[in-house]
Amino acid sequence: MKPARVLHVITRFNLGGAQETTLLGAALVDQARFPSEILTGTQIGLEGDLFGEAKERGVHLHFEPSLVREVNPVKDALALSRLVSFYRRYRPDIVHTHASKAGILGRAAARIAGVPIVLHTAHGWGFRPSQSFVVRSLYETLERWCAAASDRIAVVSKPTFDAAVERGIGPPEKFVVIRDAIELDRYQADPVLREAKRRELGFGPEHFVFGFVSRLSPPKDAESVVRAFARIAARHPNARLVVVGDGELRVGTERAIAELGIVDRVHMAGLRKDVPAFLSAFDAFVLVTAWEGLPRVLPQALAAGLPIITTAVDGTPEAVREGESGFLIPVGDFETLVDRMDRLAADPARAKRMGEAGKPLVEEFSARTMAHQLEDLYAELLSRGARPGARAE
Repeated sequence: MKPARVLHVITRFNLGGAQETTLLGAALVDQARFPSEILTGTQIGLEGDLFGEAKERGVHLHFEPSLVREVNPVKDALALSRLVSFYRRYRPDIVHTHASKAGILGRAAARIAGVPIVLHTAHGWGFRPSQSFVVRSLYETLERWCAAASDRIAVVSKPTFDAAVERGIGPPEKFVVIRDAIELDRYQADPVLREAKRRELGFGPEHFVFGFVSRLSPPKDAESVVRAFARIAARHPNARLVVVGDGELRVGTERAIAELGIVDRVHMAGLRKDVPAFLSAFDAFVLVTAWEGLPRVLPQALAAGLPIITTAVDGTPEAVREGESGFLIPVGDFETLVDRMDRLAADPARAKRMGEAGKPLVEEFSARTMAHQLEDLYAELLSRGARPGARAE
């Protein structure tokens, strides 16, 4: 069989879970069988971008400036037209779209252009119970239309799969679970990195360090973590908090730190590339999110041997076993967040045991496993569809 060209399409290539998974998927599949490239818009926020890492991994990027995150009828119509033209020139065997906006335009353009295989990865759904009936119905309708234009849809967790079937997005056989994954070796705890990073941050062995690593933008809620930590700081003089990330909510988060009088107890690290070193330096990991497919930072924390406190939404229960490897709390339950942080700060030995208990769970999030699953899926779809090279004109 001839090599099958795969083109991944994603709206933005900023630092983020969906983007990092897309890059790994393009870089780690067998290039002799599935040579893969990425098409993305040029919008980049405060979070930074993955352009340099793509170059380092040898993944070629194509750019389409009209592909933007916001709804913009003029740019969206232009993006659709330009994607159709690009597909007809590039002639991919498989178009693999990611996330909502690129998923809608990218799949529609692929069908218009006659691309043989159209695949989508839903890193989370645009519809949520918290939305109004009108907004939720609109998103569900769009997803149903796009599902009909897809040969298969990969979802990152079982709850994401369940939500799709329950809301009638498509029949169960349309979907397959392929987890957002990480390169496990990069995130395993390193005693040398731990000592060096803690010394750099001014922490000694007596300090208990909570870590938060994420974009400082919705749906993440760094400010709630900061406010909860203020309560912990009053009870545990040796407790510290490190916030790694950037985004539009940074100003509000820093304002809360100043108002609470804990500037000397919280380290705002900003956007960093050395996340594995920070994870090694932490004693516990906290992530408060209102909705999520399955945050890649959770398996990263598992690999680092950290107990995790996070909200019980979507796929997070698949990464955290309540009371064993961490704690799952209801969205908006501030007092429970404080209580679970207090339990770990008060008993570092228990925190360490819980972190160790989580390590065996991380194997299913291996990037190599994800790459093999993608290869199998591509091969399956090609065996049922057009042969590589047999593209519609």
